[in-house]
Amino acid sequence: QVQLVESGGGLVQPGNSLRVSCAVSGGAVRNYGLAWFRQAPGKEREFVAVIRRSGTGGRTYYGDSVKGRFTISRDNVQNMVHLQMNSLLPEDTAVYYCAASSTLILSSVGVQNSYAYWGQGTQVTVSS
Repeated sequence: QVQLVESGGGLVQPGNSLRVSCAVSGGAVRNYGLAWFRQAPGKEREFVAVIRRSGTGGRTYYGDSVKGRFTISRDNVQNMVHLQMNSLLPEDTAVYYCAASSTLILSSVGVQNSYAYWGQGTQVTVSS
């Protein structure tokens, strides 16, 4: 059974950076499409970023609101996935969730139902 545990959330000032991480157990990260979603209070869960499994090229894709500011990466040794968040804005405030799929296809990377495994989330608050 694949399990995901996020860490690294916290309070950060606008314009600053933060990295959240997701530790994966029960499977090798290189074999999974790994994504980050987020959910702000009163809003639907939103796709943030994905890195496809190594066998399909490992390419990355981002939601429009975070392109150029966020970077997703995978650590095959530590079996983790990270989300580096730069130039943070108050509207980036949300609970950030890590998700994994062993059958992810390109046309569905932003669809929540494409992911079978989810973490419990980590809170990121951007405020002065």
